[in-house]
Amino acid sequence: MKSNTGTVRRSRRGRSFARCIAVAAGLAVGAAWISGCSPGGRSKADAEKLRAFANELVNRELYSQAVREYQNYLDAYDADDEARANITYTVAGIYFERLHDYENALAYYLKLKTLYPRSPMLPQADRQIVACLERLQRSADAKQALDEAAGLSPSGSGASQPGQVVARIGDRTFTSGDLRVRIRQLPEYQQNQLGDKTAKLEFLKQIVATELFYDAAKRKGLENDKDVIEAAFQAKKNMMVQKYLEQEIEGQIRISDGDVRLYYKANTDKYAEKDSKGKVKRTRPFEEVRQQAAEDVVREKQNEAVQDLLKRMMLAEKVEIYDDRVE
Repeated sequence: MKSNTGTVRRSRRGRSFARCIAVAAGLAVGAAWISGCSPGGRSKADAEKLRAFANELVNRELYSQAVREYQNYLDAYDADDEARANITYTVAGIYFERLHDYENALAYYLKLKTLYPRSPMLPQADRQIVACLERLQRSADAKQALDEAAGLSPSGSGASQPGQVVARIGDRTFTSGDLRVRIRQLPEYQQNQLGDKTAKLEFLKQIVATELFYDAAKRKGLENDKDVIEAAFQAKKNMMVQKYLEQEIEGQIRISDGDVRLYYKANTDKYAEKDSKGKVKRTRPFEEVRQQAAEDVVREKQNEAVQDLLKRMMLAEKVEIYDDRVE
């Protein structure tokens, strides 16, 4: 999808040479006027003009120039931490998304974490730090950054989440707080399956096993295996799609107790106890299967919402599938 920031469309580039010269000249004059003001005499209005100018440079796809003007803003004006954090994040995004300069992007994301530790953008910055390190083929550093963000402390200096230590992996500790965080990251239906101590203990053992096998695989250099790289890319793509769909249909799914009861009545046989031949032995009452039925209703409505979104996207993108050509 194209950015909503006003990026110049390809068709505009075919317009008259004179107009392009005029735009470039206008930007140059603006830069000279802004740069010509003395730092001591700059006002809040001047600061906003400089920031607006940097935004316009982004809109004109002059990304390197925009970074320079954003940095001029940070150097010249005494803005509050929120504004400085926002600009730092913006610059990091330009380096990452537009210039594909992952070293400078990494530097600005780290600057955001170091100078503005209370910024609400830190979770996004943590994810982007890992993405930068992966693109720089610094897999070990990316793993460390991911562990630090996720709660597994590789340094052995202590767990990031409060609680009693429930597992150790070498010099790494894993606490009850870490376990709660990992459980909350699961889909709701899986969280519901981890309600008792036995289930939680089994989940913890799975986490430990995954870490041990991962460490062993890294020692064999499998992080650079071509099949692993391709599978990791596909897994990332699938995760992005899943996250996108969650965000798009979030808030659309609303069900009432009446919806669940109607679904149960229409699918009573689905929740009945059956023998080995599939014959109904007992019809389970609604109260006994209420939670399961509610989850089934939500899942069905989610599927409907996804299919509706897909149809609209295929129409908007003029998708054509040639069934007769598939052998």
